[in-house]
Amino acid sequence: MDTTNFKEVRSRLNKTQKELAQLLGISIKAIHSYEQGWRKIPHHVERQLLFLVSRVINGDKPNKKCWDIQKCPENKLTKCPAWEFKAGDLCWFINGTKCSGEAHNSWENKMEECRTCTVFINFFKDEKGIVTNG
Repeated sequence: MDTTNFKEVRSRLNKTQKELAQLLGISIKAIHSYEQGWRKIPHHVERQLLFLVSRVINGDKPNKKCWDIQKCPENKLTKCPAWEFKAGDLCWFINGTKCSGEAHNSWENKMEECRTCTVFINFFKDEKGIVTNG
């Protein structure tokens, strides 16, 4: 996530810098640093922002589950944390998913794959700047 994406997400959440800092449990100086491009946005902050935006986007609407969209075979499902926790609309949020056959070794690698995935793209398709890799 880059500076522009960060600002767009904050705007989408309709939060001031101070409110977002409180929501994320970080300092307002950190928010300033991310938005000015002085500091790289940490993966845990990006992850939390994506989760919050997903709740704004989705509300209470049911989503089609990732395993249905991807047509995952039974043997793959039994090893998938998204399936285990009944979170087929949050597969991109859950570490340890094995969409390409094995778990990713970092959030950055996971998001690289997720940003090209139909499930992620469809979920965030109307959210400016989220699907693009930044």
